[in-house]
Amino acid sequence: MSVKLGFKSVKFYYFVIMMIKLKLDELNRVDIKTFKEQEKLPIVVVLDNVRSMHNIGSIFRTSDGFSIEKIILCGITAQPPHREIEKTALGATQSVDWIHEEDTLNAIENLRAQGYKIIAIEQAQNSIMLNTYQPQQNEKYALIFGNEVNGVSDEVMRNIDACIEIPQFGTKHSFNVVISAGIVLWDFFAKIKL
Repeated sequence: MSVKLGFKSVKFYYFVIMMIKLKLDELNRVDIKTFKEQEKLPIVVVLDNVRSMHNIGSIFRTSDGFSIEKIILCGITAQPPHREIEKTALGATQSVDWIHEEDTLNAIENLRAQGYKIIAIEQAQNSIMLNTYQPQQNEKYALIFGNEVNGVSDEVMRNIDACIEIPQFGTKHSFNVVISAGIVLWDFFAKIKL
């Protein structure tokens, strides 16, 4: 297409960039053996009595995506293998290390003894907004995500080092635990690795 501007004619060229989705074999994903050996984000995810197996599976999958160290399933949180967990985990229960602890307090005390900073993801007095929280390169973090109805237990809240809150601007009181995990893990990944 050309347009006359005084004595000159100006030509415009339109370029169309086609966005083509990558095929699975073009994603260059690592295999489980390589995943187990690669450097991990210094984070342990602690699930405090998470009841939905689909949520548990989704958190496994998200944890795989950000290459975290481990998941600790506490209390009533279901454990693999289970087909309801696998529906959303899509095999991440084999790549991400995990253990079960009957008592969340015991789990976080063990983590504290190993040098992890214990952080609840919760709405609480004196919480720190996620966007202002700056994880340190040389620290290890245990991030606690709570029950879908009751959140992180009061007993656990009395034994944390810090509380991070995700800013929200809508009419609902909270995010789903899977969405919370995705937001927080991405934020930590971006601030530590990128």
